[in-house]
Amino acid sequence: MIFIANALVAVVAALHGFFLVLEMFLWDKPLGLKIFRNTIEKAGDSKVLAANQGLYNGFLAAGLVWGLIHPNPAFAFQIEVFFLLCVIAAGAYGAATVSRRILYVQAAPAVLALVLLWLA
Repeated sequence: MIFIANALVAVVAALHGFFLVLEMFLWDKPLGLKIFRNTIEKAGDSKVLAANQGLYNGFLAAGLVWGLIHPNPAFAFQIEVFFLLCVIAAGAYGAATVSRRILYVQAAPAVLALVLLWLA
C-alpha cells in the first residue's frame, strides 16, 4: 500500500512540475493558451503573475519529492502530508476563485494520495 501511496504522491509532484513549466514557460504559447483558455492578450498581461504562480507550484513539487526521498520514514510521512495539504488548499482555493476544473486536476489527486498515505 505504501508503494501505491508514494506512486500517487509522485504523480502529484509530477503534475506540479508540469504546472510550473506551463505557467512559467508556456503561458503565452499555444499549449498554455489552450490549457488555460486564454487569449494572447490576456496571457501577455498576466505572464509575470503566471510565472510567479508556476514558481510556487515548483515549490510544492519539490516538497513532495523531498518527502519521497527522505530517509526517515516518519519524517518523510510528515513532509508528504504537509505538502499534500498545501496542494489541497491551493486546489480548493483555485476551484472557488478561478475554475471548478482545478478541484479535479489539482486537489482530487492530492486528496487520494493523502488518504492512501494515511491508510498505508
